[in-house]
Amino acid sequence: MQNIARIILIAASFSLAACAAKNADADLKEKKAKLEELKKQQAQLNDDVVKLEAEIIQADPSSKKEEKAKLVLLNTITPQQFTHYIDIQGKIDAVNVAYVAPRNGSGGLVKELFVKKGDHVKKGQLLLKLDDAIIKKQLDQLQTQLSFAKDLYQRQQNLWKENIGTEVQLISAKNNVDNIQKQISLVKEQQSFTNVTADIDGELDDVNIRVGELFVGATVAGAQIKIVNTQNMKVVAQIPENYLGKVNVGSKIKITLPDINKTINAVISVAGKLIDANSRSFYVEAEVAPDKDLRPNQIALLQIQDYAAASAITVPVNTLQTDEKGKFVMVAVNTNGKLTAHKKAVVIGELYGDKIEIKSGLDKGDQLIVDGFQSLYEGQLLTTDVK
Repeated sequence: MQNIARIILIAASFSLAACAAKNADADLKEKKAKLEELKKQQAQLNDDVVKLEAEIIQADPSSKKEEKAKLVLLNTITPQQFTHYIDIQGKIDAVNVAYVAPRNGSGGLVKELFVKKGDHVKKGQLLLKLDDAIIKKQLDQLQTQLSFAKDLYQRQQNLWKENIGTEVQLISAKNNVDNIQKQISLVKEQQSFTNVTADIDGELDDVNIRVGELFVGATVAGAQIKIVNTQNMKVVAQIPENYLGKVNVGSKIKITLPDINKTINAVISVAGKLIDANSRSFYVEAEVAPDKDLRPNQIALLQIQDYAAASAITVPVNTLQTDEKGKFVMVAVNTNGKLTAHKKAVVIGELYGDKIEIKSGLDKGDQLIVDGFQSLYEGQLLTTDVK
């Protein structure tokens, strides 16, 4: 019996809760309907007030209250040059960079080192000497063999003059001399490979090698000797892929070097077509004129021109406003000696810095309100005089 009573009580509770929720929904619906009705009445009252005010002013002009003009600042619209840039950070790099490597391909132990980092070197200048002890030993052995072969050849010639011996013996002795001389030439060429020289003129940017270490050209740490020619420089940068169709060979570029407060104009000479899978960007470079102030890896701020208009109408971007119909600006119009505010719908173009291009909607000579335009309404009385 107790269980049955408990079940009946729970069911009654759910029923009461459902009824309460239903009553609450009905009450909320009724309030919303009443609010809508009051809003309609308010709108009708506002319309009636405006209509009555207009009728009273028409019947009694003296009853109209004099409107207080709002102070604004104007700027006359004048077409001018407008340029849009893509702002990117790049760096200065050298056109000619040489990573020195051993000519024999395998390298060797450094016996002597003749330069240090920062030195200026000329093409062909000796940088270091690799160990050539084994090669010298080979040369000594070959020189000994050559002396013996020449002696035999001379003896064979003397015997031949006395009609002793055969012509085959004479030719064989001469060939032996020639073969040893060829071997000496090859070993001497191999010995020249132990002289590591500069491939280009320039500055030694890296010298990561010491006497007694193995020189192979490059290790996991990087190049062991790097030469940079600072006479021919370029600026390089990675451009986001969304600009792929706007940045091409021949695009004008303005290069600013903030560290030395210098600006250089250039033209893009290389524009890569491959997109880096990690950075989603492509490579560009532009050669710059020789300048003693330029250094490899120097930060460069790039402004790449991707759009220009010779005679464009622009406005400060903060004067642009938006309503349910789209973009607009406020202008001042002089009517019967009174300055009033008017809304002008506009079609915008490119944006750069604090200026935005206006494709249509404004004309030369229009008086743009650049200060005090906030909360202006159509026909509002304006003034430019500070009292």
